[in-house]
Order: sequence, then structure tokens, then C-alpha cells
Amino acid sequence: MKNQTAIIVGGASGLGLTTAKLMISHGATRIGLIDRNEQLLGVSADALRALGAEVETAVADISRAETAHRGFNEIAGKLGRIHVLVNSAAIYPRRPILEITDEEWDLENAINVKGTYHMMVAAVLHMRQHVNAPEVTGRIVNVTSVDAFKAHPQNAHYAATKAAVVSLTKSFAQECAKDQILVNSVAPAGFATDRARELGFLPELAKASALGRAAEPVEMAEWIVMMASSRNTYATGENVVVSGGYIYV
Repeated sequence: MKNQTAIIVGGASGLGLTTAKLMISHGATRIGLIDRNEQLLGVSADALRALGAEVETAVADISRAETAHRGFNEIAGKLGRIHVLVNSAAIYPRRPILEITDEEWDLENAINVKGTYHMMVAAVLHMRQHVNAPEVTGRIVNVTSVDAFKAHPQNAHYAATKAAVVSLTKSFAQECAKDQILVNSVAPAGFATDRARELGFLPELAKASALGRAAEPVEMAEWIVMMASSRNTYATGENVVVSGGYIYV
């Protein structure tokens, strides 16, 4: 990640913020954060600046193309060429399969699918301006989930959106190969965030995992950074499952 510039969507907290910190430790010098929580964005940006990075932020509604693109371009206008986009923004409501409302379906799709799509389009339009064949032009990493591959009757709408993102990843990889933009995804099982602890499913996950524990966020961030880094020169359209033996795909 030496001297790389990355935009992380959903970067104000959780896995996104952990990924930003890890990128800086691997040499990234400029980080853009996009999130809907303006107050948290400011706090997180200051924490990253304290690590030595130049940081810009944008508050954006990624469910709409206009505002998603505006947020990306606002940061790119300040930081210059963007080498990496990480899509880690998602919502994770739990609801029994027979009780999901139209409003909940619409919100899940708006953030998890449309939001990811809009940010990928914004990144591709920017990155293809910097084609330098045969070198890699840019890298996009989407955070999916093992729920895309495993039955989840308590969270079927979330699982469906993550399966959609896996499909988007593969389609974009094919479309963008000519521009040397590598597009991949990382599919974690649940990991130990404050939200996961609040929902209370970590003990069940640990019991079902071959390793007998849930992952720490940084263990997932390592795979995101790997796929986003200059060490990845060939993988595209791949979905890397990182589940500690919870599921084998």
C-alpha cells in the first residue's frame, strides 16, 4: 500500500475504520472516508491523521447515484488519483423470514446493493482515466458475507443483498479487466465488533467455527488490504471466504 490513496465507504467505524488504520500501517499515505455519520467521521478522521495520513471525508447518501458520485469526486478532487475503493458500508437488521416488510427490503437493497453499485461506478469512471497498461490501474474490494452462501432464515434479506454483491463483483471484474481494474470481494463470517456483541451471536458462531472463536476485525481487514494492495496483480472476480472454518465454499 506504499504511497497509495484509498477511499473507504463506511469508514467511520467498524471494519472500515480498522481497514483504514491497517492500510496506513502498510504505507498508505492518503485516505478518504465516506459515511453518513458526520460526527463520527470527524472523530475517525482525526484518529487517522494522528497516524500520519492525509485524510479527507465526505458525508454521502450512497443509495442515490448523484450523492454517491458527488462524495467520491469530492474526495478525489482533494486527494488526487484514487488507487483503491473499499465498500464496507452495510446495514444488518435481523428479522424472521416471514416478517420482512417492503420497507426493510427496500432499505437493505438501497444501501447494501445500490450503494455498493453506485460507489463502484464512481470509482471505475475515475480509475479508467489513469490506465497505464500493463500495470494495474486500480483495485476495488467489496465486503460481502458468508451469509451469501449459507441459509439464514433470521436475516434472509441481508443474505440476499450480499449474494447480489458477489454477483456485482464478478460482473464488474469482467467489465473492468480491459482497464486493468481488479475487482474482488471478501466474505467474512461474523466477527467481534461492538454491534455483533450487542446482537449476541458471537458465542454461537464460535461454537460453529472450526477454530472455536470469532475473528477480530483486523483479521478480516488483513484480507481486504491484501486484495487492495499492489501485491495483488492477478486476482479479479474472486470472492475470498474468511470464516475460520464456519463454512466451506
